[in-house]
Amino acid sequence: MRKACLDMVYELAKRDPRVFFIGSDLGAGTLQQFKDEMPDRFLMEGVSEANIIGIAAGLALDGKIPYVNTIATFLTRRCFEQIVVDLCLHDVNVRLIGNGGGLVYAPLGPTHLAIEDIAILRAIPNMTIVAPADAEEMCRFMPRTLEYQGPIYIRLAKGGDPVVTCPEHPFAIGRAIVMREGTDALIVTTGVALKSALDAATLLGERGVAATVLHVPTIKPLDTEAILTCAADVPVVVTIEEHSVIGGMGSAVAEVVAEAGFSPGKQFRRIGIPDRFPDQYGSQASLMERCAITTARLVEVVTELADRVGTPTAPRRSSV
Repeated sequence: MRKACLDMVYELAKRDPRVFFIGSDLGAGTLQQFKDEMPDRFLMEGVSEANIIGIAAGLALDGKIPYVNTIATFLTRRCFEQIVVDLCLHDVNVRLIGNGGGLVYAPLGPTHLAIEDIAILRAIPNMTIVAPADAEEMCRFMPRTLEYQGPIYIRLAKGGDPVVTCPEHPFAIGRAIVMREGTDALIVTTGVALKSALDAATLLGERGVAATVLHVPTIKPLDTEAILTCAADVPVVVTIEEHSVIGGMGSAVAEVVAEAGFSPGKQFRRIGIPDRFPDQYGSQASLMERCAITTARLVEVVTELADRVGTPTAPRRSSV
């Protein structure tokens, strides 16, 4: 996904002279072809990320479209004030490409794990947040960044993630995508967790629980209409994401469902990173397992909630 994103920055730069790339302490050779062909629109900065946000803001105010690429934690934690004051307050067209959203940098420990990046940025007016599920969806999304007004945060996964989206689902910023339809439960997901959601829906179907899977590649602005439409006729809503359970996509969906005033109310649960710092090094997959952000856990939670309301996995209990 990271390669697809940067390749698209290069392709966009070839056709639009406003595109300017800024990298911060990236590996040697990153976008070398861009650097060779368009050196006047390429800058590789050291390790002063807050400074490059100011540079990007200045370029945007001068009519450029800067794409800033570095590790997600450095963008969101270290540059918070600059993002608020320099980018969002002025609503400038800067694209922040965050490497390693979620648990990607598991071998480097908690300082490099972007477990709260979505929560941090959701609170800022004018910020758009996007988390594609795979490289192909990333390629469909990137052309939309040229003419879109305001700053965008692009959350990158590890790379090599399985392709689970399809060209029949065009990318529109601010629109969710129904990947599968069902009448017993709604699973809402974003980013690479879509794979677990689709696998879980298949397993649930074998148990007699038909689940809708709603993919939310744009977390802000949130497609509240799609969420409410999909949630209206099901008793169970579960979210799953590679992010803290506090403040992320799950929290955004909970806000929408709570304020909708459904009667009867929905059985609701969030699956994500618990409210604690990850306490182990390892691989992304091992930490996902430790945090129970898995297909098996999703099936377990949906089944448990479905049993409470008497969907096909269990007879409906009469009240006394």
